[in-house]
Amino acid sequence: MKKNMKRYLSLTAALTTGLWLQAADVSTAPQPAWPRVDPAAIKNWQDKRFGMFIHWGPVSLTAREIGWSRGAETPIAVYDNLYRQFNPTNFNADEWVAVAKNAGMKYIVLTTKHHDGFCLWDTKQTDFNIMNSPFGRDVVKELSGACKKAGISFGTYYSTCDWHHPDFPLTSPGGNVKREKYDLDAYNRYLLAQISELITNYGPLITIWNDVPQRFEGRGANTIKLVRRLQPDITINNRTGDGGDYETPEQRLGGFNLERPWESCMTISAHNAWAWGGSADGVKSLEACLRMLISGAGGDGNVLLNVGPRPDGKIDPEQSGRLKEVGDWLAKYGESIYGTRGGPFKPGKWGASTRKGNRIYVHVYEFDGDTLELPAIPARIVAVRALTGGQVRFQQTESALKLTMPAASHAALDTLIALDLDQSAMSIPPLRRHSPSDSLAIGAKVTASNVYQHQTEYAAEKALDDDLETRWATDGGTRQAWLEVDLGKSQTFSRIAVHEWEGDKDRIQKFEIQIRDGADWKTLLAGTTMGPNFKQSFPPVTARFVRLNILEAKDGPTIDELQIFK
Repeated sequence: MKKNMKRYLSLTAALTTGLWLQAADVSTAPQPAWPRVDPAAIKNWQDKRFGMFIHWGPVSLTAREIGWSRGAETPIAVYDNLYRQFNPTNFNADEWVAVAKNAGMKYIVLTTKHHDGFCLWDTKQTDFNIMNSPFGRDVVKELSGACKKAGISFGTYYSTCDWHHPDFPLTSPGGNVKREKYDLDAYNRYLLAQISELITNYGPLITIWNDVPQRFEGRGANTIKLVRRLQPDITINNRTGDGGDYETPEQRLGGFNLERPWESCMTISAHNAWAWGGSADGVKSLEACLRMLISGAGGDGNVLLNVGPRPDGKIDPEQSGRLKEVGDWLAKYGESIYGTRGGPFKPGKWGASTRKGNRIYVHVYEFDGDTLELPAIPARIVAVRALTGGQVRFQQTESALKLTMPAASHAALDTLIALDLDQSAMSIPPLRRHSPSDSLAIGAKVTASNVYQHQTEYAAEKALDDDLETRWATDGGTRQAWLEVDLGKSQTFSRIAVHEWEGDKDRIQKFEIQIRDGADWKTLLAGTTMGPNFKQSFPPVTARFVRLNILEAKDGPTIDELQIFK
C-alpha cells in the first residue's frame, strides 16, 4: 500500500505499469487469458459492501509505514531485524473479528506479506516469518479461524513485489533500487508457492489482494490461473500484473460504475497511515467514515477500511471506537448498503443513492433549504418514507422529482429516504443530479499542460466532472501548469471555486485565473495559496475561455474540481 499520494505521484513508471485501470476503459480492454470468476462469487463479494483492511507486522514497533519506511526512515538492517523484537502478546484474533463485526464489516483482508517480505504465517518457503519471532504464533491461522467462527469472510493481501527477497529485481527504498543479481523466474515460483499455501492452508478465501506488480506484467495471468484452480470461487484484484476481477482505487472513492466491480481501500487514520501511526495518529470523523461508505455503495463499489493495530497486538481503542459508531449506524440503516447496487442517482456533493428490488434509498447530505430536486425517473413512486425520521413529501413530474422535508427533520450526517416504485429500481438508467446553481464548467471542453503519466484517471476532465473524489493531477516535480476551460460559447459568470487536493495541502504557491473572449487573456484574479475551498466572487464578466494558470507550485499541482457559477 502506498504511503500517501505524494509518494504515489513520485513513483517510477515501472512501478505503476498494469495498475489501476480506468473504469471507462474497461469495455475496450483485451479479454483476459485466464478463467473468469463465477458471477455469483462477485455478487457475494459485492453484497458485503464493507470490509476491514489490516496492515500489521513488526514495523508497528516503529510507528512508521509498512514497507515504505524500509531503507527510508528506518535503515534496512534495522528494519529487517525488527521481527526479532516482535512479541505482540495482546494479540487476540477473536477480538479483532469482534471489532470488525461491531463495525458492520462483512469481511477482513490481512496483509499476510507486505513489500518488506515479512510473512505473518507459518510459510515453508522462507524463515523470514512470524514463527521465528519471539511471538512464534501463526497469525493468519488464528485470524482465519476466528473469522470462520464468527461468520466473517477472510481474505489475504499478498504483495506481488518483495524488496527483501534476493531474487526480486528491486529493493528499498520504495522499490527504486535495482539489484545487480536477481532471478525473477525463481521469485515467481516462490510467489506461487506462497499463494498456494495461503489458499490451501487458510481457505476458503474471499479474495487474494495483490499489490504493486513491479516487473510482473505477463506473469500475473499465472497467478490468476493458479488461484482459480485451487479455489474457483475466489475473487482476485487487479494488481496481479495482468488484471483481475475488480479495480482498487486507493485513498479515493471509485467513480460510478455498474459494469466493472471496484473496491476503494481507505484508511481510518487521520493522517492516512496504513500501519500503526503512533498514539497521536488520530482517526477520521464519523461523518467522513459514513460518507465514504455511503458514497462508495452509491457508486456501486465496496469500501475496505484499514486499521493499523498497535505493536502489542491490540486495535487502538480510538480506531475501534470510531468503527463501533459506524456499526451502530449500519445496525439501523444497513438495508440501504448491504446487497444493494449503486444509483440510479449518481453520487455527488448532495448525497448518494442505492437500490434493491423496487426500492431506491436516497441518502441526502445537503438539501437546498428544505428541498432536494432530483432528475425525473421513468417509474411511478408508490410510497415514500424517511427512515431517519420525520415527514417527507414528494412531487413527481415528467421533468423532476422533488423531496421536501422541514429542516428540523434533517438528520445530522445523512437523511435517508426510501422510495418504493411500481417496478424494479434496476430498470432505471444512471442519472446525475443538476440544479440551477451547478457549475457552468460541468462537461465543458478542457485541456491541460500536463497530466500525471498520461493516465486517463488523472485527466483534465476529472477537474470538471462534478465529483470531488476524482482529480486532475500533474507529474511529480511539476512547478508550473495550466488548466484551460472552453465553455462552448460566451457565458456570464460571477463566482469561481477551486478545490485543491487535500492530500498534500498548499502545493500551489502562486496562481492567476484568466479569461478570454477574443484574442487576449485578461487576469481576473491572482493570489498565492488556494487550498481545498478557494471561492471568489466578482462583478459579472462574460467570456468563453477560463484558465487556471499555476505560476509556482511545490510539487505536482493537483485539482479536485474547478467550478464556474453564474
